[in-house]
Amino acid sequence: MSVDSLNQLLLFSALVLLTAVAAVRLSSRTGLPSLLIYLGIGIAIGQDGIGFEFSNAELTQVLGYAALVVILSEGGLSTKWRDIRPAVPAAAVLSTVGVAVSVAVTALAAHYLVGLNWQAALLMGAVVSSTDAAAVFSVLRRVPLPRRLTGVLEAESGFNDAPVVILVVTFSSLTDLHSPWYFLVGEIVMELAIGLVVGLVVGKLGELGMRRVALPASGLYPIAVLALCVLAYAGGALAHGSGFLAVYVAALVLGNGKLPHRPAVRGFADGMAWVAQIGLFVLLGLLVTPHELWNDFWPAVVIGLALTLVARPLAVLLCLQPFRLPWQDKALLSWAGLRGAVPIVLATIPMVADVDGSQRIFNIVFVLVVVFTLVQGPTLPWLARKLRLNDSDEAEDIDIESAPLERLRGHLLSVSIPDSSRMHGVEVTELRLPTGAAVTLVVRSGTSFVPLPSTVLRRGDELLVVATDQVRDAVERRLLAVSRGGKLAGWLGGRGSTALRK
Repeated sequence: MSVDSLNQLLLFSALVLLTAVAAVRLSSRTGLPSLLIYLGIGIAIGQDGIGFEFSNAELTQVLGYAALVVILSEGGLSTKWRDIRPAVPAAAVLSTVGVAVSVAVTALAAHYLVGLNWQAALLMGAVVSSTDAAAVFSVLRRVPLPRRLTGVLEAESGFNDAPVVILVVTFSSLTDLHSPWYFLVGEIVMELAIGLVVGLVVGKLGELGMRRVALPASGLYPIAVLALCVLAYAGGALAHGSGFLAVYVAALVLGNGKLPHRPAVRGFADGMAWVAQIGLFVLLGLLVTPHELWNDFWPAVVIGLALTLVARPLAVLLCLQPFRLPWQDKALLSWAGLRGAVPIVLATIPMVADVDGSQRIFNIVFVLVVVFTLVQGPTLPWLARKLRLNDSDEAEDIDIESAPLERLRGHLLSVSIPDSSRMHGVEVTELRLPTGAAVTLVVRSGTSFVPLPSTVLRRGDELLVVATDQVRDAVERRLLAVSRGGKLAGWLGGRGSTALRK
């Protein structure tokens, strides 16, 4: 590639990114899912638009995997363990048994209603049975749901990519279809177990290392954290485990660890995830041939209806029966099985394997994702309101950013108080921080001042707290406890009570 070609490529890429960023503003105002706009950009650039021809399914699959690694990393880093911990058992069942139910029902519909052969029908069922992490995380930012529901949706979308990838790869190989079913189940269990172990090891070791090493520049922390997430994916995949599960688990551990500059890390990961989503959806839009989609429009609608109205609700009802959730929760979880980039990327696997009818599978999946994203995405907030699941009086956690002071053996904690925090109205002395910690500065409405013990904290304040190494963790626990329970946090044996005894 010459310098002139590079300049043209950079100009073209910058224009696409700026158009996509502007499209986010449009989608937030209109309620139109941004992924559809990105796909539209790719289609407009492609052979039925400007005329750029692109048909490399193998390159799309490789780049799609890379983008999903970044997207899952951001999802894990931004997910709070306290929110998903109670939901992990339900999400684990949905990600395994629920996927199996969805694959079976969707495959039956694809075979008997659309006429696909059994291999293509099984592939169709496996490809569309995974909820999309990017779509779920994006929607949950706009729909205020109770933590019990956001935990299930976030954990499920992070977990279910792993077994689905194994199923799609297996169904794409004719020889593996003749193996006993328990071989496939054993392979899935083994890969999930390896991915889980690798993710936990990389995440925990990475957290311990990042907490004990003061890097010379704050900008290095986000790079190191993202590199650890990629390391978890690569390590899990090379160990013949699930790299997708490994990267999500490692990111979950790192995101909930006591890392320095956590908000900066999450902000960097969020930006990288946006770039990955934009590039991925534009690339998938380029790969499709729009004039060929009309022939597969109605088959996509039929399969999508079977998936959305039969397979997903049946999977939710069967898998969540032991957990005794209210019917409103099950109804919302049934409708919130959002599809996005993941099914389209998985649809490239049979294309690369040269499976008979793989191009039609890709076209059907593409149309299904577009149509049902248009239907489900905008209607999910409405359904949450009708089911009275969008109102929540739970206190929002404060944001705490830590910067290590290696020579002074201390930490600077930057604390932001959100609107719904119960720290509003609490005096500085009522924080009852452990000995060895103090609030040294308050920034309010653009003005900074040194607080008195009687200074009353307000929503929107930013605090600077200095703490020694010995009490740093206790200080953070105490601040979180006050944010959730107010000035009396800890007196009744709740979280933060240990800090009161110091």
